[in-house]
Amino acid sequence: MNFSETELAGAFVIDLEQVRDERGFFARAWCAREFEAAGLTTVHAQTNLSYNALAGTLRGLHYQVAPHQEAKLVRCIRGSIFDVIVDLRSDSDTCRQWTGVELTAGNRRMLYVPAGFAHAFQTLEDDTEVLYQVNEFYTPGAERGLRFDDPAIGIRWPREVSMISDKDAGWPALPAA
Repeated sequence: MNFSETELAGAFVIDLEQVRDERGFFARAWCAREFEAAGLTTVHAQTNLSYNALAGTLRGLHYQVAPHQEAKLVRCIRGSIFDVIVDLRSDSDTCRQWTGVELTAGNRRMLYVPAGFAHAFQTLEDDTEVLYQVNEFYTPGAERGLRFDDPAIGIRWPREVSMISDKDAGWPALPAA
């Protein structure tokens, strides 16, 4: 795997190292040793699958508060998404900043999301599936969220939002810095 750190410290885009032959290719999609060597938290407490029927569907911005903060490894296994993270770590030089990465079934990229980040994605195609591993179990009482359209964050979504849950549409804006 090839690990490329994003402009938000600790968040990485991960590309597979593909060994190709006439059959197609083989690639390691996750390896504890490689994650450890890159200084990343292992992500194997839970694996989630999200199916999204319509392009423009938005899920997020979600996070869990301590001691249940989640590190995530996100990949799109069908269709494509614009995957977004927001740094919420108060001691970080990039606190309150965001970045977005296009993850597709074709590019097979993954996004490593460190604990202390909010996460969201918007589907770019109908019938899109997203698979993500997390290092902590989902804890309903620790779940929080932020508004996807908060001007203080300023995320530039690539499409108009065609579908969003009432819960996700109702998350609050970031508190003033």
